[in-house]
Amino acid sequence: MSKALSRNTVSVAGVLMHLLPAVALFALFTAVGILHVTSRVLVVDMGYRLSNAEGESRSLTRENDRLKLELATLKAPGRLERVAREQLGMAMPRGGAVVSVADERVKDSRTAQARSSAPAVRVAERGAQR
Repeated sequence: MSKALSRNTVSVAGVLMHLLPAVALFALFTAVGILHVTSRVLVVDMGYRLSNAEGESRSLTRENDRLKLELATLKAPGRLERVAREQLGMAMPRGGAVVSVADERVKDSRTAQARSSAPAVRVAERGAQR
C-alpha cells in the first residue's frame, strides 16, 4: 500500500514545474497587453496635443493677418494726412513755404564755404580724382 500511496501522491514541486511555462506565458501576454495599451494611450494623447497645437497655430495666423491689415490701414497716406491735419493741427505748406534746393547749389555752397575758411590742411572733396 505504501507503493500505491506514493504513486498517487503528487509533489508540490512537480505541479509547479508543470505550471511554470503556463504562468510565464500568461505573464508575458499580460506584459505585452499592458505595453500595447500604454502605447495606444500615448498615441491618442499626442494626437490631442497635435490637434490643439494646430488650432492654436491657425488662431495665431488669423490674428497675424488681422494685425498686418490693421498696420497697413494705419500706415495709409490718406489716414496719416487726416491725422496730421485733424489731431496734430498741421496744414499743407503754402506756395513760398517750400524751397527746392538743387544738388549743384548745395555742392557750390560747400565748395565756397570750404574755400572761405581756408583750412591749414587740405581736405580732398568727395569724388575728387588725383
